[in-house]
Amino acid sequence: MTNSTLFDLAFALAAPFWALLIFAPGWRWTDRIAASPLPMVPVLAVYLALAVPVFPQLWAAVSSPGLAGFQELVALGGGAGAIWAQVIAWDLFLGQWMYREARALGVHPLVTGPLLALTVLLSPIGVLLFLGIRAVLRLRTGRCLQAPGGPAPDGTRPNRAPGPTAAR
Repeated sequence: MTNSTLFDLAFALAAPFWALLIFAPGWRWTDRIAASPLPMVPVLAVYLALAVPVFPQLWAAVSSPGLAGFQELVALGGGAGAIWAQVIAWDLFLGQWMYREARALGVHPLVTGPLLALTVLLSPIGVLLFLGIRAVLRLRTGRCLQAPGGPAPDGTRPNRAPGPTAAR
């Protein structure tokens, strides 16, 4: 496969999972998929296919970061593609976490969906907005005072997103 094909494939492999997170919230398969690291694996395989041929340049860029080194890496088709695939995999990881966290906090899907769509396109902005909403909700419910998964200050257990690991 060409670098161009692999570049395009990275997002194509992630897009169906994003569609589930955005358009099918609450469906049991969406909840299961969101709880699994497996959706990232095909994108990470694309990353490896692109990164291995340019590994010396990739290693030089990440082991001694500098703008010039990254510019050299991005000038290589495989380098730009590897960075793209890494971004796609990371964004999907963030999206899955945001989905699960929003479900646990009871954020309405009409709020979560646009935030996830924004995260697909401009992840730093989507994540920052989500973190702001999350902080407000946690302050309002007192969950900022508890350990993750632990009891709230009033002794109740937090709502957990349904999934294979959630206690019922």
